[in-house]
Amino acid sequence: MKNRAINYILFIILLNLFNCTNSPRYARDNIGPTKLSSKEPNKKNNKKTNRKSTKHRKVIKGISSFYAEDFHGKLTANGEVYDMYGLTAAHKTMPLNTICRVTNLANDKSLILRINDRGPYIKGRILDCSYGAAKKLDFINQGTTKVKIEVIEWGDNKYMKHRNLK
Repeated sequence: MKNRAINYILFIILLNLFNCTNSPRYARDNIGPTKLSSKEPNKKNNKKTNRKSTKHRKVIKGISSFYAEDFHGKLTANGEVYDMYGLTAAHKTMPLNTICRVTNLANDKSLILRINDRGPYIKGRILDCSYGAAKKLDFINQGTTKVKIEVIEWGDNKYMKHRNLK
């Protein structure tokens, strides 16, 4: 009986350890080199490839600001409800639901954000972070900061449809 209880406790401990391990958050389907089979033509040497259909990594630097209470609870450009404490951002042209690593160049803090809205609409700014993202990037007091945006995964530009919103 005592041996069985010890085995049960060890099983619970191991189960909890395996549940706490890291798992990948985002797929990397369109990023990085792919293996070419001998039957496929070498796409690197083909000069007639359509550049618009090829999705590459992109790095942008510029000024970011943040938005908070005025928009909290309202719909974003992709149709979801804006949560000022979430880790999202607004960009003028990137496809909605694009996943980016945003780095505050003033203090080198970075985090992964999802583009779910359009903006900023102030000249000279390239990104509008949610309040929660600005807090983690540590530029709430400054209001704006210089950032580097690295696209991790391009979004599907899908709009979420809502029913019975009043």
